[in-house]
Amino acid sequence: MENDTKKPSLGVALLIIAFMFIVIIAQLIAVGSPDIHLTMVFSMTFATILLLFGGTKWSVIEDGIMHGCKIAMIPMLILMFIGMLIPALIAAGTIPALIYYGLKIINPSVFLLTAALVCSVSSIATGSSYTTGGTFGVAFMGIGMGLGIPPAMTAGAVISGAVIGDKLSPISDSTNLAAGVTETNLFKHIKSMLYTTVPAFIISCILYAVLGMNYSASSIDTSVVDVILNGISSTFSVSFGSTLISMIPLAVVIFMAVKQYSALATMVAASLVAMIIAMLTQGFSIIEMMSFMNYGFSIDVGVDAVNALLNRGGIQSMMWTVSLGFLGLSFGGILEKSLVMETLLNSMKGLTKNARNLITTHVFSTIIVNMLSASQYVSIIIPGRMYLPAYRKLGIRTDVASRTCEDAGTVTSPLVPWGLCGVFFTGVLGVNTLEYFPYAFLAYITPVVAIIYAYTGKFVWYEEAADNVVDVDSGDAANSSK
Repeated sequence: MENDTKKPSLGVALLIIAFMFIVIIAQLIAVGSPDIHLTMVFSMTFATILLLFGGTKWSVIEDGIMHGCKIAMIPMLILMFIGMLIPALIAAGTIPALIYYGLKIINPSVFLLTAALVCSVSSIATGSSYTTGGTFGVAFMGIGMGLGIPPAMTAGAVISGAVIGDKLSPISDSTNLAAGVTETNLFKHIKSMLYTTVPAFIISCILYAVLGMNYSASSIDTSVVDVILNGISSTFSVSFGSTLISMIPLAVVIFMAVKQYSALATMVAASLVAMIIAMLTQGFSIIEMMSFMNYGFSIDVGVDAVNALLNRGGIQSMMWTVSLGFLGLSFGGILEKSLVMETLLNSMKGLTKNARNLITTHVFSTIIVNMLSASQYVSIIIPGRMYLPAYRKLGIRTDVASRTCEDAGTVTSPLVPWGLCGVFFTGVLGVNTLEYFPYAFLAYITPVVAIIYAYTGKFVWYEEAADNVVDVDSGDAANSSK
């Protein structure tokens, strides 16, 4: 199909992109926040009209839409099933127990740091930022609300932890994809990422520790915390034995994720286990559980704070996010199949004459593709394959290329409001992308670290000097290394 597609001019490609950003900016000025759904619809319509007049066949447009929907299908199903899992975990007492003991144990001053570290460990173990966000992430959001921590800060810490774990886990799909796209050994790829990701995460943790200093135990209204604790304990059994039983669904999630079972199967299995536990230990009927899992957990304990913590989830609560995912990926599919993205990336090929320019261009190209395609997978695949020959021409090891794919693709995907990761975390954590943006430190520190390395030559390895640090201030660096 693509061989018969007329490639649009650079002017047309830029006009399509400019239109989307103009619509977003106009809405920000007029009403303070954009309607992302209709922004995607208007952008798709404008792009379609422009491309059709430029000679692109309707079949190509349609193929792009279907391609985008195909990419979105599994992640959106996962999102729906996590919507089903969350109320099941609440009804089973899993999330209430985590919130209850979290409020009693965690010091507010180290809460953000704790959230980032715990989520990083969970994500490394499961290989999934989605699983971490839908389980531990939801629990930390509840604990943070009880401690008086702004939800945006908590969401940022959760996302930073979830993303680094997903990035470094050998069972992560994005990690394996980046290694495969650049033809790099998986463990060489992970080892290479340590040089950019670990410093970025350390800096992020320091920032979370500094932010947490504003929330000491003395600054927390203990009466509010006591009300929440009493509200939870009066509704759910939080004894030691009951708490252990309520953790079984989490154990199921972690076990199946580590064993690399399908994410869909994992979510469904954990939901069913949680449903059974909720009926046996918390006294809910199967009719109540079916309603909870579809429409969200609903209970009135007479305490507004507790109601706000627990009344959430459900398949239907995710449909706003699911619809945005399909629209965003459809727009990205049109741009991919009509060769708009290829036109944009080709215009940047002249910026790859040396390692410094190549890596910097790769970073920015990946971020742009992430924004346009709404998919971290597309942002890894297209720039990764496009720039791989340039890395080889300069003699740069492929694990530098694979690392850059993730330094700019995987980590920035939660920052795109209409992207897969962005809509997922917004739906699960209940915080708008633009709200948690300032606090998702890892997402924008990592690309900066990658660019600093590119300009300094640090940890930019060459095939014939694999273990040496090479000065890449000029294009002669590759020749000198040879």
